[in-house]
Amino acid sequence: MRAPRGTRGFVVFSLAASLIFAPQLSAVPAAVADTADVEEEGTIELSMTSGAHGVVQPDSSLTTSVTIDNATGDDLGAGRVTIALNNTPLADSAALAEWLDSDVAPGTFTSLTTTASDAVTASETVTMSVFTPSETLGKLADGVYPIRAQLAGAMTGNDAPTPQNITTNSVLVVDSDTTAQVSVVVPITATPAGGALLTADELTELTGPDGALTAQLDGVAGTPAALAVDPLIPAAIRVLGTAAPVSATEWLTRLETLPNERFALQDGDADATVQAQAGFAELLAPLSLASFMDEANFAETENSPTPSPSPSPTPTGPVLPTDAELTKVSSAIPRILWPVGDVNTADLVAFNTYFDADVTTILPSTSLPAYTAAHADVDGHDVLLADAAASEALSAAAGEEDAASREANIVEGVAHLSLTRPQASLLVGLDRNETRPADALRATVMSLSTIGSPVGLEALRSTEPASGTLIGTDPEAAAARAATLSDLLSDETRLTAFASILDDPLLLRSPERLQLLRVIAVGTAETFEADAAAHRSATTTTMNAVGVQEPSPIQLFTSAAPLPVWVRNDLPWPVNVKLTATPSDARLDVEPMSDVVALPASNTRVKVPVSARVGSGTLSVNFSLNSPTGVQIGVDQTASVTVRAEWENIGLGILGGLIVLLLGLGIVRTVVRRKKDRAVAESESSSESDAAAEEVTGE
Repeated sequence: MRAPRGTRGFVVFSLAASLIFAPQLSAVPAAVADTADVEEEGTIELSMTSGAHGVVQPDSSLTTSVTIDNATGDDLGAGRVTIALNNTPLADSAALAEWLDSDVAPGTFTSLTTTASDAVTASETVTMSVFTPSETLGKLADGVYPIRAQLAGAMTGNDAPTPQNITTNSVLVVDSDTTAQVSVVVPITATPAGGALLTADELTELTGPDGALTAQLDGVAGTPAALAVDPLIPAAIRVLGTAAPVSATEWLTRLETLPNERFALQDGDADATVQAQAGFAELLAPLSLASFMDEANFAETENSPTPSPSPSPTPTGPVLPTDAELTKVSSAIPRILWPVGDVNTADLVAFNTYFDADVTTILPSTSLPAYTAAHADVDGHDVLLADAAASEALSAAAGEEDAASREANIVEGVAHLSLTRPQASLLVGLDRNETRPADALRATVMSLSTIGSPVGLEALRSTEPASGTLIGTDPEAAAARAATLSDLLSDETRLTAFASILDDPLLLRSPERLQLLRVIAVGTAETFEADAAAHRSATTTTMNAVGVQEPSPIQLFTSAAPLPVWVRNDLPWPVNVKLTATPSDARLDVEPMSDVVALPASNTRVKVPVSARVGSGTLSVNFSLNSPTGVQIGVDQTASVTVRAEWENIGLGILGGLIVLLLGLGIVRTVVRRKKDRAVAESESSSESDAAAEEVTGE
């Protein structure tokens, strides 16, 4: 958001004791305090507004509201406030911008009135009214006049009093024309953090008492503003069914019952201009939103019972709403388009083709070299022209928290509209600001009644159109945008092929399309190239989310064994892939293909059977993934396999030898032991015989 223009004065540490307005004042630029002093000591700021948002009727008196905001730590003493007017009206919007931005205006200033200002204590604000009678104001023709206020003679600091001379600039709009019709369009948009649909948590926050979407409706309720609604906001609420936050369903009901006119933006506020310049035959639209819905959150339907003694209905399961029902903007005016304004006649022709009907296109007034009415016939096409300068200033006002800065922007916007006189119709299109304060939005919309009679879009469309011709677009810039969009669509095509690894490819494809629509949104047109680059990078990351983990070197000590392979899946859903293994040498037999279901957000281990017909050596095995439809997934990986199959034979030989040796030793041991046992037995038998003989002899 741009900073408010020079309508607030800042502290001036003057070397002079005082500087007072003379009866005739020249347009001297206001001084500004040193930045370091501002940051350390705070500032004293002066702001002003004259009449009703800067507007007065001819021959009327003038009341100017002057606010002194003392944000310093010192009290500000009483002083004098002088209001001075330049009787030379500003010629056009360029002169208005030069006055507010650079403090430069033709003609001289005349003091209208001087009044005493009250003292302002530290960190306090005082507002005073300065009255100028009609005879002093004089006869002023319709126009926009530079006006300024100056605070002089006020002192700060007790030990070393310092005079403060502060000047602030604004404009006085003298306007006697009350017949002009003025319309304002307020976009209602909300961008989810994930770029697809708003989540339940986001909706809870946005539609809560202090939520941004609640503030949008609070700001337009009871005003004549027409609403431009992003259909993906009601869609995000409806896809949740009974699980939608209560505050969100109440917000949607409130939106649908507001009497304000409304029309639907393209889904995600997607820009139609870049699509036309890319040569699209039809506008991009969301894919099926069914993947965002849970059947459990929708009521079951019942078949009518068949005649029977005890007829009973038969449950048939829930019937999910269609995409058209999900994205419907109730009571929307049809065939209105609000794209980026860099269009040419061929784009307007394409817009009619997209809708198969005559379309009313809202464009900024800068799309034409000049315009004389808000409703125009541009090369045979119906166009509503929003005043660019007024829309910019009023958009800043609608998003401004500070009341003084907001009023300054409102006055500027009203002045720009006044400079279009004698136009009979005016249109203001606020920018796509998703965080407008409700009071700022309401004050901005209601302020337009000071410059004309509020009317709706339908009334504006019914007025007699003025003729106009487009300036045209920069061919190189248009071609660059179109090329970037084509690149985005090419990425989407590759992602569509990649999504075949999912049981339901729409789980990936539908959010991708919604994110793409938001990348080309009108509200972010200034950052389109950067957003597109970021989106393309994110798409590449998604397509690299599944692949074969880089394998470690493998030692194969047997002629047949499974090779361990890990399939990485960073997606939140299970994926179906085919793992293909290709050896570098035919002497290594590998299972050529394995079907794998990789678990979500994890690494899944796959065992690939392999057998070696080579005694030893170092080979390689290439692993690749493909989707069930044959699309390559991820990057191929190669594993180094060292085969030591002869080690198995050597080991078996050694083991066999050991067994034979052990058996031999066992046999030898057995034989020796038996011989020993036999010898012992024979010895014992001989001993027994000798003993028996001795006994016989003794007898």
